[in-house]
Amino acid sequence: MVHYIPHTENEIASMLEEIGCRSIKELFADIPGDLLLESPLGLPEGLPENDVYDRLYSLSCRNNTGFTSFLGCGSYDHIIPSAVKHLSSRSEFLTAYTPYQAEISQGILQGMFEFQTMMCEITGLDVSNASLYDGHTAVCEAAGLALASVRKSDTILYSACLNPNTKQVLKTHFSGTDVRLVEIAEKQGITDYEDLAEKIGPGTACMIIQSPNCYGYLEDMTNPVSLAAGSGALAIMAANPLSFGLLKAPGEWGADVAVGDIQPFGIPSCYGGPSAGYITAKMKYLHKMPGRIAGESIDTEGRRAYILTLQSREQHIKREKAGSNICSNQNLCALTAAIFLSALGRQGFRELALRNLQKAHYLHDLILASNRTGTRDVIAYSGRQFFNEFSLLLPVKASLVIERLMEENILAGVELHNLDPGFPENLLTLAVTEKRTKEELDRCAAALKKAVS
Repeated sequence: MVHYIPHTENEIASMLEEIGCRSIKELFADIPGDLLLESPLGLPEGLPENDVYDRLYSLSCRNNTGFTSFLGCGSYDHIIPSAVKHLSSRSEFLTAYTPYQAEISQGILQGMFEFQTMMCEITGLDVSNASLYDGHTAVCEAAGLALASVRKSDTILYSACLNPNTKQVLKTHFSGTDVRLVEIAEKQGITDYEDLAEKIGPGTACMIIQSPNCYGYLEDMTNPVSLAAGSGALAIMAANPLSFGLLKAPGEWGADVAVGDIQPFGIPSCYGGPSAGYITAKMKYLHKMPGRIAGESIDTEGRRAYILTLQSREQHIKREKAGSNICSNQNLCALTAAIFLSALGRQGFRELALRNLQKAHYLHDLILASNRTGTRDVIAYSGRQFFNEFSLLLPVKASLVIERLMEENILAGVELHNLDPGFPENLLTLAVTEKRTKEELDRCAAALKKAVS
């Protein structure tokens, strides 16, 4: 293929003459010599275009795409209706960006508005923005909203049962600031509410609890929400939004803000991304919301029209004074989620959540029943209730089981120790979605029994 630098020798000479340099070397004279290459990179010669395609195709054929996936911890293998990809792949959506001119961006604005409406209905809260980068940064943005909303606050409490990746992003986001991050202890697979009661108080901006949490277990938000309200702090609930098809929504718990990732809504895992985050909140926090919010109005002829109602002013002020540094949104992913939810409908949404729960419990009970040998038992990490994800303590290292099941073309789950060394090495978290068949579940249980024996 052609060289990636398109300029001819004559064009380069003309440019150098115009700017008063005698050579390219003189142009880059400010770069220290020890940073410059002494010789060209050892790259092979370019190939004809068709040869490049053949080479790439041969490499792609080496990928093994036949795995049965039980991966989770934030990214799940769901069925995606063909209509979702077809509609979201239309060219007018693929080039979408911030709709500064509403009169020629009605489709994009309507997509934002519909997404926001659906997320409000699902979470039971009043307002939503047009999406965030992902679920982890959504937690950071919610914490920033809380700091801006609670006077004289400088402390963020977060559960030890938060996704390890979320914890890391949270720590990175607030590094170098005066904000205090305080972890609430874990107790038997869920948040220790007694520890929360001891740590929450004056100066606390918010407490962040995830349910289902990193182990897959469900948290009872009654006490945490009450404690937050009593101290003047915000109650932030992070959650897989699919769980709200069966479980109480954040608004029903009384949470102030809900956040999470919309990957379960028609977005493929794709090696971990891209995805989009959601944030919904009570109406009183509307003007503290990050990013953009689309609204519905009427035009001069009385017809329904969509507008960009609010946007945080992060582009116009200094970083340290900004309520948020979110400058855009994941509009294509949000649109995909809206199409997915529209295809499901209310009843379909509930049925999808129910299938996830039933199949996860089937595999959970099957594994525990078939591994009661008395010597090398597989046991539940905790006896707590769960949605579509659960954690097991194995008689061997989780990494060994994962490796053995890969030989059976099964992605056995997530080794939490690999995300955070603080987790036990024999802890394995499995996720089950509606996509898994009974035959696949049975095969997984049999393979796991063989792997630990």
